[in-house]
Amino acid sequence: MQDLIVQRPEGLYCPPGDFYIDPWRPVDRAVITHAHADHARLGHGHYLAATPAEGVLRSRLGQDITLQSLDYGQQIVHNGVALSLHPAGHVLGSAQVRLVHGGQTWVASGDYKVAPDATCTPFEPVRCDVFITESTFGLPIYRWRPDAELFAEINSWWAANVALGRASVLMCYSFGKAQRILSGVDPSIAPIIVHGAVQTLNTAYREAGVALPDTLTVDDVKDPADFKRALVLCPPSAVGGPWAKRFGEFSDAFASGWMQLRGARRRGGYDRGFVLSDHADWPGLMGAIAATGAQRVIVTHGSVPVLVRYLREQGLQAEAFHTEYGDDPVEEQVQPQAASAGAGQGGA
Repeated sequence: MQDLIVQRPEGLYCPPGDFYIDPWRPVDRAVITHAHADHARLGHGHYLAATPAEGVLRSRLGQDITLQSLDYGQQIVHNGVALSLHPAGHVLGSAQVRLVHGGQTWVASGDYKVAPDATCTPFEPVRCDVFITESTFGLPIYRWRPDAELFAEINSWWAANVALGRASVLMCYSFGKAQRILSGVDPSIAPIIVHGAVQTLNTAYREAGVALPDTLTVDDVKDPADFKRALVLCPPSAVGGPWAKRFGEFSDAFASGWMQLRGARRRGGYDRGFVLSDHADWPGLMGAIAATGAQRVIVTHGSVPVLVRYLREQGLQAEAFHTEYGDDPVEEQVQPQAASAGAGQGGA
């Protein structure tokens, strides 16, 4: 029986449907699981993605891309392959791709998380015969704390810095991570200033109906004193340049799942590290895989050998796909070498 998804130099390919999923080289037809740069690339002839992803995709790839959108759960048939998109819980518009053909059901999950997130539709388990799973945090050491505890820590750090008269610069991925932080912090503490890259994505989120607190860019600030007490959200590349100089002396922090590793914050030289990820932790991966009922699991980008070996020990048919996901530069600055070999960390 022919596999519904195989590897090609261009990316993951569906032979009977003649289309690709998150291809890394230009192709005629691409199904996109989400708009992170390592999964959604320029140059494809035709894009298909979940309806909530449209605004973000156009803001990142251009308003004139040929984009077809599908509501979650809506099914189309292309070259005899039934295709539908289902929530992945990763970022706004993220989707799992369900394919049905020749008596087989396959699900390519892209990146996903199972933890609650006010800024995107929750992960939906989809029953299938074959499940393609990421493994960004595919080690038992990765176990996320409840968001309420984490956001309380961020608010406390921010409030303490306000009392000391210094800004709180929190480095994070501009798409997904920044909006999730905004949804959980207390905007009554002081103004929130964001980098232009974050503000662009905030606009796309608001246009999609996601509630976010008011945010300012540096050009919007009228009172110079606000620079000394604000929570500042920005990509790490902004901190070493002239953009950050207007904040004077500040306390900095990084929000990433990699902050769970001892020494990651110290190696990065950050005052604080907050463990916050848009990917599933180890229990999340185990729960998601089990919920599919799949007896065959294909593991991609992350701790691939570890997860393949563990799943085989559990009696599943497990193997690996080698992908080119994981080139988001924001994560390369914090991702530990030992944990990152072969990893793909779109907004980890």
